[in-house]
Amino acid sequence: MKTVAIALAATTALTALPAAAQELNVVGSWSSLPLNQQYETPFWTETLPANSDITVTMTTHDQMGLGVADVYRLLGQGVYDVGMTVADYAVADAPELEGLDVPLVATDAASAREMIEAARPMVEDIYADTFNSKVLAIAPYPPQVVFCNAEVGSLADLEGKKVRASGRMTAKLLEALGAEGINVAFSEVPGALQKGVVDCAVTGAGSGYSAGWWEVSTHLMPIPLGGWDPVVTAMNMDKWNSLDAATQETIQSQLKTEFEDPAWATAQTALENDIACLTGQGSGECAGDVRDMTLVEVSEDDFAKAAEILKSEVLPGWAERAGADWAQRWNDSVGQVVGVTVATN
Repeated sequence: MKTVAIALAATTALTALPAAAQELNVVGSWSSLPLNQQYETPFWTETLPANSDITVTMTTHDQMGLGVADVYRLLGQGVYDVGMTVADYAVADAPELEGLDVPLVATDAASAREMIEAARPMVEDIYADTFNSKVLAIAPYPPQVVFCNAEVGSLADLEGKKVRASGRMTAKLLEALGAEGINVAFSEVPGALQKGVVDCAVTGAGSGYSAGWWEVSTHLMPIPLGGWDPVVTAMNMDKWNSLDAATQETIQSQLKTEFEDPAWATAQTALENDIACLTGQGSGECAGDVRDMTLVEVSEDDFAKAAEILKSEVLPGWAERAGADWAQRWNDSVGQVVGVTVATN
């Protein structure tokens, strides 16, 4: 009896101990861009540890020298616990993922978030099936606009030009507009613009400002030709399943209120601010000097033409790549929100 009592006492003492702190290895998106600097890194290294028993070791995929297409592949293999980058980087593995960020159908942050939330159940299934990962958050870069180191006055002037796209669907749209879509890594764009490898390039206005694209570009066309380039934050599914329910809830609730919501709240004003910093038109709080790029206003006719090409050519092409089942699922969710139906065979 004495032995049993000692054993029970020991068991009781063990169960009374607090759960061991969780440790997460986190790989963020581009270290030089505002999303990482203002939201990702502060959340994972400061906010979450301060509000939980979770400790975090963090780097970014560019600091690790990872190929962007490998970020989610390695996440699924358990090389690290949490990974995040632009969803469009993963479409070679999952073409259905292109439906997360369709250009031109969301022209402000509120409608973009509504579109992306409608797509989220699809995205969660894609990441679970293709990357063995749990989707935790989807945050935006600002709208993907057009930087040109060439004289352009309208969308029609992109015809015949070599343009670096921000994703596969954007590349298809550019080709349908008569441009040549060129695949150039983000970090290599300034050199490509300077050397004439590309005439124009698509990225967020803030990203282009931070990366110095204004040094090798003359004209800025603020049409959301590349959509919003959403960044998906996901956790390795095995790691996720190893966490207790309370820890899972803490991570999800903190990510929504302290990361996703603030990132979306500033997405619209960030575009206006960044355009002002790049062109000197308007007032903005700039990390550096105000630049003097030429601001090119796109006409309603140009915009309508591009949107029609998107619906008649680009989206049906995506439906063929993704498959009719995914296209129908998109119609029933995202399509209902944006008022667009993809034709399927």
